[in-house]
Amino acid sequence: MKPPIDPKLPLLQNADLENKVVLLRVDHNVVKKGRIQDPFRIDQTIGTIFNIVARGGRPIIMTHVGRPWDKKTDTIHIDESTSVEPIVRYLEHKLHVTVHMPRFSAEEGRGIPGIDTSINLAIKDLKEKRVDALYLPNTRWFRGEEAAPESSERNAFTLQLAGLADIFVNDAFGSWQPHASTLDITRHLPSFAGFLMQREIQKLDQVLQPERPFVSVVAGAKYNTKIGPLSEIYKKVDTLILGGVIYNTYLCAKYGVSIEGILPEDIEAAADLVKMDARYKKILELPYVCESETMEGKIDGRFRVRSVKEFKKGMKLNYILDIAEESFDDPLVADTINSARTIFVNAVMGYTPHFAEGSAVLDQKIDLNREARKLYGGGDTLQEFKNLNPGLYLSVMDDSRYYFFTGGGTVLKAIEQETPYGLEPVRALIENGGRQP
Repeated sequence: MKPPIDPKLPLLQNADLENKVVLLRVDHNVVKKGRIQDPFRIDQTIGTIFNIVARGGRPIIMTHVGRPWDKKTDTIHIDESTSVEPIVRYLEHKLHVTVHMPRFSAEEGRGIPGIDTSINLAIKDLKEKRVDALYLPNTRWFRGEEAAPESSERNAFTLQLAGLADIFVNDAFGSWQPHASTLDITRHLPSFAGFLMQREIQKLDQVLQPERPFVSVVAGAKYNTKIGPLSEIYKKVDTLILGGVIYNTYLCAKYGVSIEGILPEDIEAAADLVKMDARYKKILELPYVCESETMEGKIDGRFRVRSVKEFKKGMKLNYILDIAEESFDDPLVADTINSARTIFVNAVMGYTPHFAEGSAVLDQKIDLNREARKLYGGGDTLQEFKNLNPGLYLSVMDDSRYYFFTGGGTVLKAIEQETPYGLEPVRALIENGGRQP
């Protein structure tokens, strides 16, 4: 039985779409260096796109790709590496439709100033069914998308977006940042949650209200970005397993060792987690790690497996770049994973691509638990699962005990807030109330 959705959240299935132009915000942020890395996020929105068209709507789709805005220099870089064109071609090929991508003039280093009247002809073609959908350029190519709230550029861009359509649908649960295309637009158009957003919210309930024992595996490249979510996850879990830089930072703080690349301020911040665990004892330490003298690769003679039991105060270690396979054969680790009834994973355990053993074996060991619900955060976690265990990935895509979120960062943010309804784009949908013109 699916958990209920907040009745205040306006749903796509309740919107009148007949002969309406529908502005659809998705999270198709899957392009790197001009190529689609994994179409999973695109495929997860196809149900919403099909529903809009089947009910008489004419879709204008938009997404962000990458981070073309350089905050240090305050410049927006427009090039093929962050273009939506590969996404457009993928949709055309997969759905056998014609998708038109409007083009607008850009200013060097300043991005696209706005949506000009050249789009009117394309919208006419959309309404008269000469094209099946429009796909706007990367939203972050537009100056107003990430501009300061209430700035003239942001307000102008928001009004330009609103002028394109009759209805707004947000199906981009992975895009939790409050930008013009996810937040501001709801003030100007009747706004609704798409089917993917609805499903992600429902699945989040399994993390926020888990069947126990509940085991969470969290890793990451930076400790300071995970402090808030880690504290909340710690409160909810029965067992917490750490990996990556987060685990290294924890080990430094607990054992008084220094590990190459771990910042003193992060070690100081991790002291609170060590102190908390001294009382509640929820962190399950993975007993074997891979130490390397270099980050340039797994070079014979320059890396070794180290036991955490050997760590002594004042010891200096080289880079710890992975969890060793032996860790998952440890009886306590194996029993903890096998006895769990809910497992949430937001983790790449090693410094990929050279140090990927920990992530590969973790996924394999989790799969051996056939009873647990297994929920994976999106982004890098999903990509590494597919890359390291392609056969397993294909076999579990239709397994009801598995769920892959499209946005790992969004899940962590929702955990930190203890509800998905606190995310600003979701809250904006509720405040809008799905009003119809």
